[in-house]
Amino acid sequence: MKIKFLKLKVVYKKILITGSNGLVGSTLVRYLKESDYNVIPSTRKDTNLFSFEETKILINNTKPDLIINCAAKVGGILANNTYRSDFILENLKINMNLLEALKEVEPLRFINLGSSCIYPLNAPNPIKEEYIMEGKLEQTNSPYAMAKLTSIEIGDAISKEYGHNITNLMPTNLYGPGDNFDENNSHVIPGLISRLNKAKNLNSEYFHVWGTGKPLREFLYSIDFADAVKFIIENKINDNLINVGSGEEVSIFELVKIIKRIIDFKGELLFDSNKPDGNPRKLLDSSKINNLGWKPKYDLEKGIQETYKWYLNTI
Repeated sequence: MKIKFLKLKVVYKKILITGSNGLVGSTLVRYLKESDYNVIPSTRKDTNLFSFEETKILINNTKPDLIINCAAKVGGILANNTYRSDFILENLKINMNLLEALKEVEPLRFINLGSSCIYPLNAPNPIKEEYIMEGKLEQTNSPYAMAKLTSIEIGDAISKEYGHNITNLMPTNLYGPGDNFDENNSHVIPGLISRLNKAKNLNSEYFHVWGTGKPLREFLYSIDFADAVKFIIENKINDNLINVGSGEEVSIFELVKIIKRIIDFKGELLFDSNKPDGNPRKLLDSSKINNLGWKPKYDLEKGIQETYKWYLNTI
């Protein structure tokens, strides 16, 4: 007779997830609900996080013991470089209001999502957590990065003064079902999927790609990231800053070839070297969370295949 040992998990009575309509938020809501957590999704339809008063009301009314902040203005290199003011101001407002609202409630667990773009442009790769604020930021998305850096500093001050347990997660480039597939304002994988699919349907002879294709990037499937968040909250991992990546990197050139093959686009790829490449290389050092016991389950090709299937069902 086999004896089953049940893994005891940290129990949270109420988990408030802001930004629950976005890629990460919607994935987390589904993933945590499947594990029988009491999840309270919040979107801009119920709360304007640009308003401090509405933000306070949300937290006071829901009374969560864990908040996962997925609310943010996000976009790819074109959007970040074009709407620079919006990216710093909107992300600052969201994070400042949520964190300041914690001053008036009992100590709770707060997980804030950042981005690997917070790290310096010339940081050694793989990029360790301790490299934060040790150099100049990459210019195309420096406003967004500065907003995220500011939220880390505010969270550190709030946690030390008011007793909250705040963890900042720095995911690598995320993608998956529920992403923004806009041709101009999306991140690289969903943008390439939507544009290549359109080119295939138009029987286009050529497909133009922004930049040289040489930069190296790391990507993580959104379900893997949701699993990492679940792992962190269930294992009482309370570090202030944690990188979450796949540990694998690919050139933009190879990435486009993978997506081209999955979509079955027959045309020729043309790279525009007159457009900026952004950071030449950005690989996170995820050894901290790996050594604690978490590792991703999806490889890049499988994740893109699943994302493309989802995309086809929505258009």
